[in-house]
Amino acid sequence: MARSLVHIVAPEDDGMRLDALAAARKLYPSRSAAVKAIEEGRVFVNGESLAKKAAVCAGDTIVYEVSEEAPRTHLVGQPIDLDIRYEDDYLIVLSKQVGLVCHPSPDHFDGTLVNALIYHCGADNLCNVQGERDRLGIVHRLDRDTSGLMLAAKTDEVGQSLMDDIRDRIVDRHYLALVQGVIPHDTGMIDAPIARADRERTRMAVSDSASARDSITTFTVLERFDAGPKDDGYTLVDCKLFTGRTHQIRVHMNYIKHACVGDPVYGSGSVAMQLGLTRQFLHSYRLAFTHPATGEDLEFVDGLPADLARALESISDRSRGRTEAGETAYAAIGKGSLR
Repeated sequence: MARSLVHIVAPEDDGMRLDALAAARKLYPSRSAAVKAIEEGRVFVNGESLAKKAAVCAGDTIVYEVSEEAPRTHLVGQPIDLDIRYEDDYLIVLSKQVGLVCHPSPDHFDGTLVNALIYHCGADNLCNVQGERDRLGIVHRLDRDTSGLMLAAKTDEVGQSLMDDIRDRIVDRHYLALVQGVIPHDTGMIDAPIARADRERTRMAVSDSASARDSITTFTVLERFDAGPKDDGYTLVDCKLFTGRTHQIRVHMNYIKHACVGDPVYGSGSVAMQLGLTRQFLHSYRLAFTHPATGEDLEFVDGLPADLARALESISDRSRGRTEAGETAYAAIGKGSLR
């Protein structure tokens, strides 16, 4: 539930950045909350959605949405299984399971990765660099039904360093995605800004609106699969993130008419085309970064979960063969790797 409020820019605030004003005049509890609202398209200046750095003028009318959420109970640790691949005094590398939400939200007050991290580490042993007590340890996110490798931080210094490295494109993040249709070229780049969809606020979309943020995804074809009686074939791709927007890979692949198989939001086609999946075929399978505290170069590779491996196996007889990049990727994760 949300309600809209109105704020008129005072003369003394003329020329302020939109996000700075929203925080300074308590439109939102913090600057990070203000930035989030602006980027989600919930703040309008004279009827227009502007970028967070846009300057406001005296007399401007700001209409902004605020959530009316049910009171949250105190965030506590919960004994949720964590598939930890690496851990030290500074950070954790884990493989997130399908269905696990990263942090509490109006729809998920508990049972999240944050609850699991608090149980595992203790709240005082997790970073709080996002300024929200319900995001302890979180430096980046995966969608609820996207599986695979992700990072969590224990100290604010390491957490901030990791967030900076992700923003500066130093952390190397690769995803396996099976998409609909046969992509003819072996590599590609999608450089298309993303914003909240105008009509369905839970969806993201490629947009040229002022609130859209730069978004870059590259992809490399690993394997192609011939068309069948009820589909146009499939392509297994390695997607690399250069930015980290909400639903980025799913939005970008749908934008080029090759939606992720099984995607309930951005996908297309009948259930028969989804290869028995109940979620998008998207898995964070490779993660490489430099440890902020020790300087060590670390790299991790995660095999496919059983549901994704079964989907691939179901069309294996239609394979046109793997590309050179595909042979390398399969060697890394292990053919038919299950967990």
